[in-house]
Amino acid sequence: MENLTSGLPRNEDKNFKLIPTVILLSLLFGLAGSVIGALFFPSLYGGQVNIPGNEIKTIQVDEQSAVVDVVKRASPAVVSIIISKDLNKIPGYSTSPFDFGPFSFDPFFGNRSQSNNNTPNIQRVGGGSGFLIASDGLIVTNKHVVSDEQAQYTMVTNDGKTFEAKVLSRDPVNDLALVKIEGKDFPTLALGDSSKTQIGQKVIAIGNSLAQYQNTVTTGVVSGIGRTIIASGSSFGSEQLEGVIQTDAAINPGNSGGPLLDIGGSVIGINTAIDSQGQLVGFAIPVNDLKKDIESFQKFGKIIKPFLGVRYVLINDTIKKENNLTVDYGALIVSGTNKASQPAVVEGSAADKAGLSENDIILEVNGQKIDQNRSLAGILKNYDPGDVVKMKILSRGSEKEITVTLGESK
Repeated sequence: MENLTSGLPRNEDKNFKLIPTVILLSLLFGLAGSVIGALFFPSLYGGQVNIPGNEIKTIQVDEQSAVVDVVKRASPAVVSIIISKDLNKIPGYSTSPFDFGPFSFDPFFGNRSQSNNNTPNIQRVGGGSGFLIASDGLIVTNKHVVSDEQAQYTMVTNDGKTFEAKVLSRDPVNDLALVKIEGKDFPTLALGDSSKTQIGQKVIAIGNSLAQYQNTVTTGVVSGIGRTIIASGSSFGSEQLEGVIQTDAAINPGNSGGPLLDIGGSVIGINTAIDSQGQLVGFAIPVNDLKKDIESFQKFGKIIKPFLGVRYVLINDTIKKENNLTVDYGALIVSGTNKASQPAVVEGSAADKAGLSENDIILEVNGQKIDQNRSLAGILKNYDPGDVVKMKILSRGSEKEITVTLGESK
């Protein structure tokens, strides 16, 4: 009978039946090889592994490692500042409930005017932060931290060593000061460029939180740039700070004067203030302001700032309408509610000598337009006392150009 199954010889028919099995095994081994290769050699597959959450975990580990690395490198250069004072020299202070004046008699200690008042009673009265910028012991901090000329300042390094400090110079305008301790080979922090600061970038704050938790580390982002704030405190009154950096990195009392670092470990700001009405709303002075102070100190032996001698408000649409002005930009020279103590133009100042008067509007300084983004003070801080600048002003309806020789802030 003729074979209807195949026209092939019998041995070739047997090999033909094995072909499907071979193909199936090849597919299985190929699939297994792909899985093993993806797991153990991800670079061959574009560097990505299709495991849920794996990519996110890798990013978090890298960022965490960067922060840890910055803190390790920066902390040795951050110092805690202890503020001490002889309490017996503070008017009205007494350690005795029987002290009613300089001639009072204490039944336990006798006449305090002859005993306790002559014995120093040095006590810690506050604290702050600072950081080293030179290996010979030059330290940066806030002016309000070292504002009391009668106080003593002690610097405590991260390894617990203490150094008596001398205040070299206080910025007469900005909340910055330079302090010195004796020694050599101190670790230092690098100063960055605050002009490149961007909203949303990662930042790290280090400082003596609450004046008792040394080298506390907090992290966050830059929340805003170019802010103008009124900073106040019981020991130094209030002052307007312009162009400051806003951050949500937690800044607490005692952090003042500490560094605000970028993710590379460079200082981009000096922590200075918080908004007590909000949460995680802190402010830092841009490090480029500090660079200007350092240049001034190296040149003059102290930090000096130019002084124009006017009181002003920046013009906006509201100010324009309220005062029937013809321009919507510039600095309108105005006096305060008490003209005697808050004159529009300080007598004998650079502005007075140049002929500026109340209700004049300063439109430009050396070609730089004054507006909400560039205030008069913000422009002038880039100059030194004695510099000559040209100002375009609007006076009694007429524009004109005047020349002003800047004075020195006291």
